[in-house]
Amino acid sequence: MKTKVRQLFLNKEEYASSEVRICGWVRTNRAQAQFGFLNVNDGSYLESVQVVYDNNLANFEEISKFRVGSAVEVVGTVVLTPQMKQLLEIRAGQIVLLGDSPENYPIQPKRHTMEFLRDVAHLRPRTNLFEAVFRIRSVAAMAIHTYFQDRGYVYVHTPLITCADCEGSDQMFKITTLDFNHLPYTEDKKVDFSKDLFGKQAFITGSGQLQGETFAMAFGDIYTFGPTFRTENSNTKIHANEFWMIEPEMAFCDIDELMDIEEEMLKFVLRYVLDRCPKEIAFCDRFVKPGLQKKLEDLLQATFGRITHKEAIELLKKAPVRWEFAPDENGDIAKEHEKYLTEYFHGPVFIKDWPKEIKAYYMKLNADNKTVAAVDLIVPEAGELMGGSQREENLDVLLERMKELHVDARGIDWYLDTRRYGGCVHSGFGMGFERLIMYLTGVENIRDVIPFPRTPKNCEY
Repeated sequence: MKTKVRQLFLNKEEYASSEVRICGWVRTNRAQAQFGFLNVNDGSYLESVQVVYDNNLANFEEISKFRVGSAVEVVGTVVLTPQMKQLLEIRAGQIVLLGDSPENYPIQPKRHTMEFLRDVAHLRPRTNLFEAVFRIRSVAAMAIHTYFQDRGYVYVHTPLITCADCEGSDQMFKITTLDFNHLPYTEDKKVDFSKDLFGKQAFITGSGQLQGETFAMAFGDIYTFGPTFRTENSNTKIHANEFWMIEPEMAFCDIDELMDIEEEMLKFVLRYVLDRCPKEIAFCDRFVKPGLQKKLEDLLQATFGRITHKEAIELLKKAPVRWEFAPDENGDIAKEHEKYLTEYFHGPVFIKDWPKEIKAYYMKLNADNKTVAAVDLIVPEAGELMGGSQREENLDVLLERMKELHVDARGIDWYLDTRRYGGCVHSGFGMGFERLIMYLTGVENIRDVIPFPRTPKNCEY
């Protein structure tokens, strides 16, 4: 039976002096005259296992020429080496080449730049860095599901193809089956989408929120977790055209309860990842972002601040800082402002009650008729991590807001039924999964926390 390297390291006493069979890929091969050392990694554990081979093996000369990247099968005896850098090694009795790797294999045992590794995204998981990043991503995804499932939320698969406009159609990819060389037109010379597959213009989703709200009106608490798509032609470190979103929606939940849930969920995910990925977090702390582990541990102990947008602006105006962008009572909060606020509060901060002019139509209009019950969570270093709101449950107010913002009610009349039939106070938020992974790993570019990033002018693989 094949043994995983992870099993060896986590249960080393059990495997001591036992014969095992492992399969993996050669990370390094240090061959000498009468013996040599293979470092073999099978993807199950961040550490590779050292395999010692000598000239008693019939194919010793062949093994000494095994190149980096080759796939091998090793049968040998586990020897504990607590006095050495590695805690154990395998004394080989047999090593078989399963798949050769030529000399031009790109992932050699040296430090590679992030830019180079993006050009070989199909091979970069074989490096320590990306093995750590993508294992943390996997565990964090499980943490998300565990948090919501343990609390009775229903996981809803909202559609990727939609005709509903949540984030603005200018931000959404358009899809069609029409022949671009022979487009049908209406009498007013516009493309006749009634001839398309769905009988109208369709998009790839930018958010599952609207559909999620309808399920919250039946199940109470739901969440979505899946890919979303935006057409932003942006080449920043934090934007991508395809990314994953977590979007919970909760019935009978106001903005204060919403903030409680956001804080609890984030702390749960951090604790879950720290407990299950100690080596990966330690690796990122050492090689990616020194101080990362302390930052995460500090957040677990922090009490999240809560202030209004108005209070934040007043605080920023009083700050002894020369701002590049002046704080604006009717505007957004810049990155430099977010950094100051998290430092001022010594941790994460919820900013709520935003000017209605810069927020979406579905957010609850406050009594002042100037602000909406929207909330953003900003965290140290990363800035905004989550954004949500109490949803507007009053149909008349919602329709008026849609009119103000030129949102066509006809296209989402089914969504308005959630206000017509048993509407209630309800809230929800969205968190970009990649933003979370960047925060957990210290990696600064979103392209390096997605297996195959989709960004402007980049759609490889």
